[in-house]
Amino acid sequence: MLDINYSDVLSILELIRPYLIAIGIAIVLGIVVTIAVMKVKEPKKYLIRSQARVAVIIAIVVIVNLICTGPMSTLLSLVSGSGSITAETQASAEELGMEIADEGIVLLKNEDNLLPMTDNKNLNVFGWASTNPVYGGTGSGALSDSYEIVNLTSGLENAGFTLNTELSDFYTDYRADRPVVGMWEQEWTLPEPPADQYSDELMNNAKEFSDTAMIVFSRPGGEHIDLPENMEGMNYTNNSEDYADFPEGTHYLELSQSERNLVDLVCENFENVIVVYNGANTLEMGFVNEYPQIKSALWVPGTGQNGFNSLGDILSGEVNPSGKTADTFVADLTAAPTFNNFGSFTYDNMDEFQISEDDQFVPGALPHFVNYVEGIYVGYRFWETAAEEGLINYDESVVYPFGYGLSYTTFTQEMGELNATDDSISVDVTVTNTGDTAGKDVVELYYMPPYTNGGIEKASVNLAAFDKTDLLEPGDSQTLTLTFNIEDMASYDYQNAQAYVLEAGDYEISLRSDSHTVIDSQTYNVADTVTYGEDNARSTDFVAATNQFDFAEGEIEYLSRADGFANFAEVTAAPATYSMPEEDKALFDNNSSWTPEEEEAEMPTTGADNGLTLADLRGADYDDEQWEDLLDQMTVDEMNQLIALGGYQTSAADSVGKVQTTDCDGPASINNNFTGVGSIGFPCGVMIANTFNEDIANEFGQSIGQMADEMNVSGWYAPAMNLHRSAFAGRNFEYYSEDALLSGKIASQAVQGAAKSGVYAYIKHFALNDQETNRWEMLTTWSNEQAIRELYLKPFEICVKEGDARAVMSSYNYIGSQWAGACAPLLETVLRDEWGFEGFVLTDYFANFGYMDATRSIYNGGSTCLASYDTGSNYVNRTDSAATVQHMRDAVHGILYTTVNSRAYEPENLDTGLLMYQIVLIIADVVLAVLLILYEVFRVRRVYAKRKGNAAIKVETVETENKDE
Repeated sequence: MLDINYSDVLSILELIRPYLIAIGIAIVLGIVVTIAVMKVKEPKKYLIRSQARVAVIIAIVVIVNLICTGPMSTLLSLVSGSGSITAETQASAEELGMEIADEGIVLLKNEDNLLPMTDNKNLNVFGWASTNPVYGGTGSGALSDSYEIVNLTSGLENAGFTLNTELSDFYTDYRADRPVVGMWEQEWTLPEPPADQYSDELMNNAKEFSDTAMIVFSRPGGEHIDLPENMEGMNYTNNSEDYADFPEGTHYLELSQSERNLVDLVCENFENVIVVYNGANTLEMGFVNEYPQIKSALWVPGTGQNGFNSLGDILSGEVNPSGKTADTFVADLTAAPTFNNFGSFTYDNMDEFQISEDDQFVPGALPHFVNYVEGIYVGYRFWETAAEEGLINYDESVVYPFGYGLSYTTFTQEMGELNATDDSISVDVTVTNTGDTAGKDVVELYYMPPYTNGGIEKASVNLAAFDKTDLLEPGDSQTLTLTFNIEDMASYDYQNAQAYVLEAGDYEISLRSDSHTVIDSQTYNVADTVTYGEDNARSTDFVAATNQFDFAEGEIEYLSRADGFANFAEVTAAPATYSMPEEDKALFDNNSSWTPEEEEAEMPTTGADNGLTLADLRGADYDDEQWEDLLDQMTVDEMNQLIALGGYQTSAADSVGKVQTTDCDGPASINNNFTGVGSIGFPCGVMIANTFNEDIANEFGQSIGQMADEMNVSGWYAPAMNLHRSAFAGRNFEYYSEDALLSGKIASQAVQGAAKSGVYAYIKHFALNDQETNRWEMLTTWSNEQAIRELYLKPFEICVKEGDARAVMSSYNYIGSQWAGACAPLLETVLRDEWGFEGFVLTDYFANFGYMDATRSIYNGGSTCLASYDTGSNYVNRTDSAATVQHMRDAVHGILYTTVNSRAYEPENLDTGLLMYQIVLIIADVVLAVLLILYEVFRVRRVYAKRKGNAAIKVETVETENKDE
C-alpha cells in the first residue's frame, strides 16, 4: 500500500481550516457565555448554560456535516468503497504470479551444466540480500501487506533445497532490516558483512555442508528517486572502517567493495558458484566472467509476492527458464551515451519562475532540465550501432545483449521465405526442441535499414516482431508466423521531410537469438523512397504525422551516426550551459505566468432538460449526435467537479445520471488505498517484459480486471511504459524495457486484458517521464522529434492503436517549454488527431507544484486532475468565458464516454443508493438529534421542576409569614 503522504494531510487540514476555525469560535463562544452568566441566579443561569451547550453542539454538527458533504466528500466517498476479492480469484492470481516469474527469470550463464541442481539439494546461500531481497518497488509499486510474502530462502526451501541456516542467521544478526529507499527518505547502504567477519569455522562448515555456493546481490528502486550515478555525498554507511564501500567516482549499479570482497571469498572456497542478481535496474555484470568458479548467473527482477518460488523451481529443474533480457547489460554504465545527461540540472536564469517558499511539496523550486542528447540511440540501438560503426568493441562493452537468455535445453530456429504484400512482411519460423528437456523459446525478428552517412539517423538493429512458443517436448516443433507492417521500418525525418520516410534500399530482415546473434537473414528491397506525408498517411494514422515538437528540440546537438559517431564525445558530455535560451524561455510558463489566449466561441447550453441519461449512450460512437444533447444537460458546476476531482475516482453528475466510479493504483497489483482491499503483488514490469510473452501479459491484465471488478473498481492506474533510457532510473521496475516495441506490445496486451472485465487502464506517464529526479520541479525535457516519435511515444501509440486504450495519465515533466499535462501537440494533435484516441486524459498526482493548472490543462487536451480535494488550481476558473466552458465540455465528453462503456455501467453494477459515509452521517445526525431532543425534554422538565419547587417554597414562605403576622 502507499505510505501516508503527510503533505496531503497538511493540505487537507489547510482546506478545512475555515471550518475548524468556525468550530473553535463556536466552542469559545460557548465558554464565554458559560463564564459570563456565573453571577446569574438559578434557574436562569442553568437555562442559559444548557442552551449554550446545545448551540455549540448544533454548530459543531452542522459544520462537520458541511465538511463531510463539502471539501471531504470525495475522500469520504472513496473510503466508503466496498468490494473484496474472492478466494478463487486470488488463488488464480497467485498462480499467474508464479507463471510470470517462471518465464521472466533469465538464465544468463550456465557453464558445465551446473544448473539445474537435480541431485545436490544442499545449498550455501551467501549475500546479505538473500535474507532481505527486493520484491518490487516503492511508492505506487509497493506490495500490499495483506498477503504472505514468499522470500528468497523460502522459495528455495519450497523447491526442496536444504539451506545452510548458519549463513542466513549470520546475515540476519548483521542487519535484520533493509535500508529504506522510499519516496521520502533514502538510505543507500548496501549491508554486506566484511569478508573478515566470516570466521574459519563458518566457512569450513559451509564447505562441509555443500560444494555449491550461491551469491545474491540486490538493488532496490522506486518512485520519486533515481539511483545514484555517483555515491559521493550519498546517505550510506560503510560496512567496514578499513575501506570505502564506494570509492570516489563509483556508482550504485556496480559491486560495492564489500560485495567484491564477498565474491573473492566465495570463489576462493568453492568451485561451483551461482550468482543471482535481484533487481530491475541492470547491474554491471562483467564480474561474472572474471571468475572461473562462477559458472551460473540469473537475473531475478522484483518477484512480487510469490515469484521466489519460481527461482527455486528453476534451480531444481522443475521449471526450464525461458526469459529473455528486456534490457542490455553492459560492462561500464558510465560509457552509456545517457550517463552525463541524466539526473539533476538546475537552470541559472529562471529565477522569475521560482515556486513560493511556502509550497508544501517543492518550496523554492526552480525549473530544471534534462537533455536527451543521445537521440534515438538508446539501449541496444546504441550498442549495436556503435559496434557497427567501430566506436566500441562489442564483446568488451556488452556483457549480455538485449533479448538474451539461456535454457536447459537446445533449440533450432529455421526461417522460412519472406512473404511480402504491399503492406506487410511475414515470415514463418519453425522452432524445434533438439535437447532432452521440455521448454519454451522466444523468436526475435529484427530489421537492419539502409543508412546513408549524414542522412536520417537509423539504428543498425531494430526489433520488428517477436513471439514465444508453447512448451515443446524434446523433438517437438512449432511454427510461428511473425508479421509486421512495412511502414513500421520507416524512420522519422524531422529535419527535412518532417514525416516518416521509408528510404529506398535493401532492408535485412534478421532472425536472431538476441539483438546481436544472427541465426539467419533475408533481404527485402524497397525500390522507391516512400514519404508518409500529408496525402499519404501511414495506414494506422488518422492523419499524417508531421512535426509537432520543434519547440522541444532546444539548442542542443544530438548524437549522430555520421562518420562513425564522430560527435560522440562532445555531444554526450555533461551540459555546457545551465541557461535556458531566451527564445525558449519566452515560451515557458507556469501558474504565475500563464493566461489563455482569447478564443471566439459561443456559450454552450448548460442545465437543459433533454431527458437523456448517460446510460442511454452506452455503446454509442464517440461522435454520436446525442452526446451534444447529453452535454447540454450538465451544469458548469458539475463539469467543474468532474474536472477537478479525478483522483482515484470520477465524480457523479446528477443531471445526466452519472454514477461515481472508483480508480485504483498499482503497476503490479490493484490496491484500494482507501478501503485497504487489494491484490497480491505480481512480479514487476521488467519481469513481465522478460517473458516476451504477450499471452501472459494479457492474462496479467485479465487478472487485474477481474480483481478490480470484484472490488467495484473501474479504472486502473497502469500500465506504465516509459523507457529505460538510463539504468539508473528509479522507476525502471515499473516500466518494461529499453525497447519501445516490446514495451508497447506487452502494455497493449495488459490494457486489452483488463478491458475484458470492463476496466479502463490509464496508460502512463505520457510522455518522456524517464527519470524521477526533479519530476515535480518543472523538469524541462529536451529531445528531437525523431526520438520522441520513434522511442518515447511508440509504446503509447501501440496501446492506443492496438490496445484501444480509453484513458491516459499525463506526466509531470515539461516537454520543451510546455507542461506535458497541458501540451496540445501531444494531447490533441498526436494522441487524438493522429492516433484516433477516444477517451480522457488524467494528470499525474495533482498537488499544484506551482505549474499544474486545470484551466490550462483543459485548454490543451487534458480532461481531469488526479486530486481528491481542492488543491488550489484543480478547479477551472474563467467559467464565464464561452471558450472555457466549451473546453470543459470537451474534457467531460471523454470522461463520460470512457466511464459509460466501462464495468460501472453494467446493469448489475449500477447503484444509485447512498454511500456508506452518507448513511453513517445520516444515522449519526439522527441519533444526535434524538439525544438533543431528549436532553431538551430533560432540561425543560428540570427547569419546570425547579420553578415548581421554587414556587412551592415561595408559597410556603408566604403562608409562614402570614401565620407569623
